[in-house]
Amino acid sequence: MSHSAAILWDTDLIRRYDQAGPRYTSYPTALSFAPVATPAETLDQALAERDQRKPLSLYLHIPFCAHVCYYCGCNKVVTADRARAKPYLEVLHREIELRAAQLPERPVVEQLHWGGGTPTFISMEETAALMAKLREQFNLLPDDSGDYSIEIDPREMSIERLTQLRELGFNRISLGVQDLDPKVQRAVNRVQPLEMTTGLIEAARELGFRSINIDLIYGLPHQTEASFRATLDTVLKIRPDRLSVFNYAHLPERFKPQRRISAEDLPDAPTKLAIHHNSIDQLTQAGYRNIGMDHFALPEDSLSLAQQAGELHRNFQGYTTHGNCDLLGLGVSSISQIGDYYLQNSPDLPTYNSMVMNQGSALAKSYKMSADDQVRRTLINRLICDFEINYEELCAQTGVDVPDYFAAELEQLALMQAEGLVKLDAAGLEVLPLGRLLIRRICMTFDAYINQPTERRYSRII
Repeated sequence: MSHSAAILWDTDLIRRYDQAGPRYTSYPTALSFAPVATPAETLDQALAERDQRKPLSLYLHIPFCAHVCYYCGCNKVVTADRARAKPYLEVLHREIELRAAQLPERPVVEQLHWGGGTPTFISMEETAALMAKLREQFNLLPDDSGDYSIEIDPREMSIERLTQLRELGFNRISLGVQDLDPKVQRAVNRVQPLEMTTGLIEAARELGFRSINIDLIYGLPHQTEASFRATLDTVLKIRPDRLSVFNYAHLPERFKPQRRISAEDLPDAPTKLAIHHNSIDQLTQAGYRNIGMDHFALPEDSLSLAQQAGELHRNFQGYTTHGNCDLLGLGVSSISQIGDYYLQNSPDLPTYNSMVMNQGSALAKSYKMSADDQVRRTLINRLICDFEINYEELCAQTGVDVPDYFAAELEQLALMQAEGLVKLDAAGLEVLPLGRLLIRRICMTFDAYINQPTERRYSRII
């Protein structure tokens, strides 16, 4: 199958299958994680069972933002007081030391990502000190061969600061843009002139950053088909290496800042669907490959190349080329995936600070995968990355007879096959162009937990 297969759009099919469902950044999803009674023992056990030959992917969470964006559902602390970061960073430094001490032989860090919040909320001195701590405690690659990325708010970034980030070893950046229309920007409290974004990207290219990602959101207040098309036209002139085009999920009961957005100003369902459709057409016509849910990349980008090679992976950071790594999350609310364990730090900042300093760990929730979980995780991961399952290859990976093991689930796909979403034969399962947009729904067929009463916690598929 060609991984760049065109997406076919059938509005009636999409409406029928467009229910709430997981994004499958993990399987089982975070809703299955359970409170930990003995954090230190659970963490010790997970790290003791870790395959020491595996490299690491490190994620650091910096929760602070100077401004509140009304659409945001991230774990964050909004404050204009930059000094509030200092005590948190002291605790984060301590957590780094504690986790590194539990990992023998300083494993190689192939991938590093700073997220938030706004990672660039902290000062240049604090940024340099944090990176120095990571290099001291972990084996960060010295030759710029790792994938070291950071999320950037262009409103918080100078050329001097960008230069510092490059000198510290960051070689990938992700910029939040969301929308370029001034009316939309005002409605979500994120006023960001185009020149601010383009100037930063030009400088990043001159400094040798090898990958630039731009985040956009569709479904925001006052967006129209024409306005979002204009935003994309402008973004395509900038030609980032990657683009993420996310669906705005309006959940004001869960995310307090969203209460400042009037539901009356949001595009209606047909308009939102049309914006999504148009954006896929625009991006694919401009030469971008639709990697999967919300993600687009140029053909020469490492995500595109990994998908072609069957080596794409999906984790809590979305699509990634580092499926061979254990993921170690550091900071408030961060999630680790170590072998068969998922481990989540407390999302509450005072609790996180107290637990690290007094107990040596802020572990609040965990989950250890069963043998069945591991088989289903492998299948869902391959399906969501490759849009196909080869039974022979999956049998070799999991040690189970896949058609027999999933006989009931494959039978459930009969209707999807009749409607042209998937193709089933003796060799495997292929997601057809009509089904690519509904990949989350197809994956849900293989989810053993999906019928539990938690569906209301998920966003809609489209």
